[in-house]
Amino acid sequence: MFAKRCVTLPASRRTVNAVRPSGTPWRCLRVPWFMLSVRQAVPGDGPAYIELVRALAEFEKLPGPTDEAAARLLDDAFGPAPRYTLTVADIDGAVVAYAVTFPTYSTFLARPTLFLEDIFVHPRARRQGVATAMMGHLVEVARAGGYGRFEWMVLDWNTGAQFLYDGMGAERLDSWRLYRMVTAGAHPPG
Repeated sequence: MFAKRCVTLPASRRTVNAVRPSGTPWRCLRVPWFMLSVRQAVPGDGPAYIELVRALAEFEKLPGPTDEAAARLLDDAFGPAPRYTLTVADIDGAVVAYAVTFPTYSTFLARPTLFLEDIFVHPRARRQGVATAMMGHLVEVARAGGYGRFEWMVLDWNTGAQFLYDGMGAERLDSWRLYRMVTAGAHPPG
């Protein structure tokens, strides 16, 4: 059985699968709502999370985390001083997706920004509204937390994700470029 499930996205953006406060017409995605749950992860989700991180690495054709790195990921998510928030989606109790977020700060808005480091839906769970539900949940987290922005990056070849983000009304910032410097203790793959 399927039911309509809607998420609310920012009124300042064109939205899909949302009800806009302005009363603009909306449409909903048909998803099996009784099976899909988006929630903050708990330590018991750790093994499934590490499996998904390794699946993401395979998807991006990169080496996955070593056992030592996996232990750090779990400690940074669930330890005494978490470095990020881990959100998961499950279908019938099986974790099928995760998102890693943390706050940054916008001096121009004088507000925090919610930054999405990773979002990954296992291939067997795609096309079921999981990513849409997760993104809608994270928009609500940003809104409720007083964040001025919700930002993320996407690989240039990941056109499926770009289509989703464009459909949500997210703004593509083509004039910005990512820079990175590897610091002590970090070892880049390959």
